[in-house]
Amino acid sequence: MGTGHSIDSPIRVGHFGISSVISLVDDILIDRVGRYYRERFELEPVDISRSDDDGRAKRITAYLDAVATIVQKKIERLKALPFAPGNEKSKYFELLPDTSALKREYQRFLKAVAGAERDEIAERLAEGICPGSIDVNIMVKLDRTNFDRDGKALPEEFSDSLAALRGFAQSCLESKLVLSAGINQKLFAYMSRFNEFYRDQSGRIRKQIVIKVSDFRSALLQAKVLAKKGLEVSEFRVESGLNCGGHAFAANGLSLPCVLGEFRDRLEELSGKVKPLIKKFYSKQGRDLPADFETQQPLISVQGGIGTQGEVERLREEFGIEQTGWGSPFLLVPEATCLDDETRELLRESEQSDLYLSDVSPLGIPFNNLRGTGSEKRTKRAVEKGDPGSPCPKGYLVSSSEFGERPLCPASRSYQKQKLEQIEAASLPDGEREKKIAELIEKTCICDHLGNPALIALGLVKAKAAPQCVCPGPNVAWFNRIYSLREMIDHIYGRGESLVAADRPHMFAKEVTMLVDYFEDQIGKYDGSDAAGKILRQLYENIRQGIAECARIGDKAAFENENLKSIPTCLAEQEPRLEQLREQMDSLFEEPVVAEAVAA
Repeated sequence: MGTGHSIDSPIRVGHFGISSVISLVDDILIDRVGRYYRERFELEPVDISRSDDDGRAKRITAYLDAVATIVQKKIERLKALPFAPGNEKSKYFELLPDTSALKREYQRFLKAVAGAERDEIAERLAEGICPGSIDVNIMVKLDRTNFDRDGKALPEEFSDSLAALRGFAQSCLESKLVLSAGINQKLFAYMSRFNEFYRDQSGRIRKQIVIKVSDFRSALLQAKVLAKKGLEVSEFRVESGLNCGGHAFAANGLSLPCVLGEFRDRLEELSGKVKPLIKKFYSKQGRDLPADFETQQPLISVQGGIGTQGEVERLREEFGIEQTGWGSPFLLVPEATCLDDETRELLRESEQSDLYLSDVSPLGIPFNNLRGTGSEKRTKRAVEKGDPGSPCPKGYLVSSSEFGERPLCPASRSYQKQKLEQIEAASLPDGEREKKIAELIEKTCICDHLGNPALIALGLVKAKAAPQCVCPGPNVAWFNRIYSLREMIDHIYGRGESLVAADRPHMFAKEVTMLVDYFEDQIGKYDGSDAAGKILRQLYENIRQGIAECARIGDKAAFENENLKSIPTCLAEQEPRLEQLREQMDSLFEEPVVAEAVAA
């Protein structure tokens, strides 16, 4: 969801029991939004400079504590309301899934006649109101070294990721830390310093660890690294490698059905390899684990491209998925996300061709993007004026030490100026030279631009001075208007008319198309190396496996609002295309790839 779009989502929807995730990348944005909400809700002002001792961590702690206070205030206000048609207290219960025991109790309340019994039900309902979880995300690869006022590097615990972790650990929240983008050994080790990530005497973990992954192997590897330190993963949040928002991690061509099938079939194996490590750690510490520890299993949730209740049913019945995450559709719900009107309107009008996998990220990772944003326009204007690059106001994505010991961001003006000079001096053939220049000047200051829609929406900056960037998944193209929170929640739970057209491709079909597109793109980027060749071969094999798995699912009976018939239609187009691309790939190698039979 980027840095800004869900920055205040807990304040917007947390009192309705809806959980959301705040990115901890941008403490400058966090501080500005925190000042806004502390004033609005009459909380004590907090003034923490970026250059204060441990300023980044303190800013994060202050904001998370403020959010928790505001959400609790709204919960208390909600509880104090009478039950009345159309008010927020009634709305809380009406938004609940129909399978909820609290929802059934509310329906019983509505049928009860005035009197003692009805009053008792009302009291129980009020006691049952609880906020959604205020979760946070750390993209672990964003771990910039910070410097003091004299330009001296600070100790490693003041790096961006470790400071963000500390800010969360020292907050009052009892919620989840979502770790994404792989392993950061330094961060994992640092986490073990905080008791909040371990079980207390009652067996409860105040701050739970969630790992966002695109494949089983990564999940097992990260879980074992953490388990050796006694740290438990409470949830594996499986995300489609490409059919998602934000940065896209292609997972070497693995499709979501294949990944989920492996989690389903090997979950006990995962626990069997991880639990002994946790038990060993607690035993060495002389600490006990709860009696039911052996039977506890981590939650497996899924996100990325889900668009209908029928697809949720497929995930539940086929793979045993207990929870699903919905992100991009909520960009069209002003009650839930913080986005300026211009960007939201761009999203509303967007078609599939407007949503694309771009190379604008300075991290060199494919980035889901939207055409026509203020960020895109600003980048193009800078190039046209002969002054490409960003002034790099925040520097969270500095990653290249090519031009000195102090790293630079590849989207920065300083880096691009030096890199352009280097390209010009290299005497490259015209085609190669132009290609390298185009790849360079496409890089965009996403760490600043992703926060601007929120600042504009809150009236903290003017749109003209704040280029807007947004990173939706391609699924948002099928949602074509502005929605109320109730409309979106009802759609998610399959209540009422679907918000998307019946011909919307199944999430699995869309992913297959994206994987084949990605394979074609990677063939075009092949550099002739053995390593790149091996990756291409593995991509091809994994995509074929995914097609076979999708074909198996496509032969089944569809759930309501599940366009299962789009899967065989998609495969009839993409399978021959994949084989044509394989032939193109073969022509690049001395030894062609021999296709082996794949069991359907």
